Amino acid sequence: MHHLFTPVASVPVDPRKARVHEEGWQSWSPSGAYALGDKPYRPTNDNWATVCYRPGVTVPECTFQGEGLLALDPGDGSPVRLWAAVDPVREVPSIRLVVTDGAVAEVSADGPVKEWTGTTVQSVLGDWADSLQLPAPRPAPTVWCSWYEYFTAVTEDDIHENLRAMDTLDLPIDVVQIDDGYQKALGDWLTLSGRFRSRAGIADAIRARGRRAGIWTAPFLVDPASDLAAEHPEWLVRDADGGFTHAGRNWGHDLRVLDTTHPEAAAYLTDVFRTLRAEGYDYFKVDFLYAGALDGVRHDRDVDALTAYRTGIELIRDAIGADAYLLGCGAPLLASVGLFDAMRVSPDTAPHRRPEADDYSQPGQDPAEFTGAGRQWQHGRLWINDPDCLMARPAVETRERWAAHVEATGGLMASSDRLLSLDEWGVATTRRLLGGGAR
Repeated sequence: MHHLFTPVASVPVDPRKARVHEEGWQSWSPSGAYALGDKPYRPTNDNWATVCYRPGVTVPECTFQGEGLLALDPGDGSPVRLWAAVDPVREVPSIRLVVTDGAVAEVSADGPVKEWTGTTVQSVLGDWADSLQLPAPRPAPTVWCSWYEYFTAVTEDDIHENLRAMDTLDLPIDVVQIDDGYQKALGDWLTLSGRFRSRAGIADAIRARGRRAGIWTAPFLVDPASDLAAEHPEWLVRDADGGFTHAGRNWGHDLRVLDTTHPEAAAYLTDVFRTLRAEGYDYFKVDFLYAGALDGVRHDRDVDALTAYRTGIELIRDAIGADAYLLGCGAPLLASVGLFDAMRVSPDTAPHRRPEADDYSQPGQDPAEFTGAGRQWQHGRLWINDPDCLMARPAVETRERWAAHVEATGGLMASSDRLLSLDEWGVATTRRLLGGGAR
């Protein structure tokens, strides 16, 4: 559904001092400001283009492009200009900027945009966010998350070990969040992997120690090897040729998309989240949400992709209740406005600095810092920003610098270490960052 690009502005610039802010499509899409001579970060392969950028969009060479938001500081002392989606919840136009030899920025868009002016790039983005008049987000709880230590190999015993360590080390952790690995397959959320004995049992154990139970899902992704895919192929989004819409490749599988406009699929998703809530989980990290906004043929053919996405998230919110905490990740950002308590605003961090293939959508501290800083204006306005987890164990490269970035954001604070592997610095840093009280 991409229209022709039509001109919206011509702005003289100082080529040496001008800066352009590109807003990426989703959590993991690179976002931030560039000098005119910089090469903006782009996908380095087709799979990452689907999974981490705006799918189906190729940006021409020597072109800046923002999804729904693009800002220009002309660098000559004139005001910063922002071109912004008029109704971001329903339509997120791509906005392009090309600089001519005559040092004029030519701006075009493939949908309606409104222009704003301000003093700095971050302040004008903040002004735009303020204009949406959203209620202030609730303070975030502090979190321990299993992902960056155990990844998909996490076991129930690992959770118990860290639960005990939180008490031993006196760490101010509100929520213990089980990440990917407890479930049998993507889509089969209520069927346990062999590494967990009882989901309700572990929630009870967490709560018995005075903490809250949190859990990870990727609600719109379906593994083709799952029971769900085998038993209910009619619940999956199709492409125009009648095959399945392809949500990219991850975990060694070509992934499919749950069609939340199908009444039975919607009922299933509702049942999953009601069940988890009834078991005692009240903090939900929902991940890989880009999948719910992919184009495709849905059961309800009148529903466009962004509306289907929002309806799917609203379904989850209704199932978990207004009081549960909802963190989005891998989510189409502007289409998510008004739906989440907190939002991941960067690609994944990692124990290392540089991302694979130097692709700034991929895990690494450098890309997480670049995009996290570029989206600081969203914090406290659209949601609580999640800069991704603190990793403070000795094996983490440049852990001091990463901790400083996480702390500077003032956002959601989450630890993701095997707590017994922390040295003195690691324990002190984790305690300090999580102990800042509710944000």
